[in-house]
Amino acid sequence: MSRRPPGVLRVIGGAWRSRRVVFADLPELRPTPDRVRQILFDWLTPIVHGSRCLDAFAGSGLLGIEALSRGAATVVFVERAEAAAAAIRQALAALDAQAPAQVLCTDALAHLQQPGPAYDVVFLDPPYRSDLLAAALPAAAARLAPHGRLYLEWRGAAPALPQGFALVREKRAGRVSFGLAAHAA
Repeated sequence: MSRRPPGVLRVIGGAWRSRRVVFADLPELRPTPDRVRQILFDWLTPIVHGSRCLDAFAGSGLLGIEALSRGAATVVFVERAEAAAAAIRQALAALDAQAPAQVLCTDALAHLQQPGPAYDVVFLDPPYRSDLLAAALPAAAARLAPHGRLYLEWRGAAPALPQGFALVREKRAGRVSFGLAAHAA
């Protein structure tokens, strides 16, 4: 049985703009498209530089890599699939990432539910055909810094946000909706 070649995407902004990132070409991975990443990081521009980020359900790792490219102080990547986690490590090495980055090969929901540091940005982009987004939202909200942002990506109806949170930005690209949630004012 022959394996397909790995996927390749490009970083769209920051220090690594236009650099190619190789990721594991696994059937369950669906990297966030360039157009959506551009909008997302336009939204995050005021807070991403110097931020502490968590890329839960990291997949290709491209959301966290974009954050590092744009000056995030640190990114923790959490990905359950060993091949995907290994590809993220290889991509960080190829980019010669200087900011602290940690790749954890573990279950993202379990990681979120453990006590730990607060994050300025949490990327939540689990598989659409699972209930992981709804399950992860309360735990991610508990790990968010007071002025932080939760990035969500979903299909269908918008997810129910934890009490005290509201969507501050929302957009649609094809059949996918995405947005930023924050502590309600």
